[in-house]
Amino acid sequence: MVRFSISLMGALLGISLLTEAVEGGNAKIETSRAERCAALSRQVDEALETHAAATQVTAAKALQRKGTRLCAIKKEAQGVRTLANALKLLGVTPIDPDTVPKTDLHSKEKKP
Repeated sequence: MVRFSISLMGALLGISLLTEAVEGGNAKIETSRAERCAALSRQVDEALETHAAATQVTAAKALQRKGTRLCAIKKEAQGVRTLANALKLLGVTPIDPDTVPKTDLHSKEKKP
């Protein structure tokens, strides 16, 4: 009887762990700091093209160079802040890549 109880508990534990692993697959995918650096740098490039007449273009370009340099030397948090400040100088709101839905290659949605 004791062996049966132990094996039953083991089976239940295994099932609960398996269920958690399957449900955990739906977790939100967060953007790394390096990816955020790249996204903000691209956004600054686009903003510089569209806001070329802005009075703060020179300062924004200097901040972009500094932010890119910080990202390259593994100081991504400082680089992200610097790139965001460059965008703010141009009057552009920095995008938050975590709010943009990403395509999950593991989920296979079937269309009706």
